[in-house]
Amino acid sequence: VEAAVLQPVPMEEFFSAPATQYVLPILGEVPSGEPPDPKKCSPREYLEFYIFPVLLPGLAALLQEAEKEKCFEGKRTKFIASDFLTEWLYNNNPKRKDESFTELFSIPFVKDWLKDHPRPPIPLSLLLSEEEASILIQSFWRGYRVRCDSEIQELRQWQKKLREERHITEVVKKFWTKQEAK
Repeated sequence: VEAAVLQPVPMEEFFSAPATQYVLPILGEVPSGEPPDPKKCSPREYLEFYIFPVLLPGLAALLQEAEKEKCFEGKRTKFIASDFLTEWLYNNNPKRKDESFTELFSIPFVKDWLKDHPRPPIPLSLLLSEEEASILIQSFWRGYRVRCDSEIQELRQWQKKLREERHITEVVKKFWTKQEAK
């Protein structure tokens, strides 16, 4: 039984056609020969001549960028693969060869889509590095500990009472109005 289980299974048995038929073209390589008429060719020819020569290098660039952004190291990341691929495909479109680079949010159809479907902001936890997050947390904690001190509490209460008695906010507004008038 063990000998039968550990034997390699020929993959051709699982496909109706030979497995070599399903091999994708080499990255960035355009098939040899005349390109077929895009409106009359088969779906396979259309993919090989018009889609894969642009899409495969885009997917390779996507994987390189994802690796650079350390997407494979954690569960959450700020990197949005569909945004990267959209920008890459738009800027590397053969019909836009002589045009300058366009940022994702400046692409016309992306602008139109985002008008109707605004996206939520990226959470701060994804935007901050670990070092920046630790500094933020530490500064908040130090501030909290200082505000808990009884002398600081007394000072804060005195300042609040002073603000209410002397109408400090109105005095400050008048001061800045005079400054702006000068």
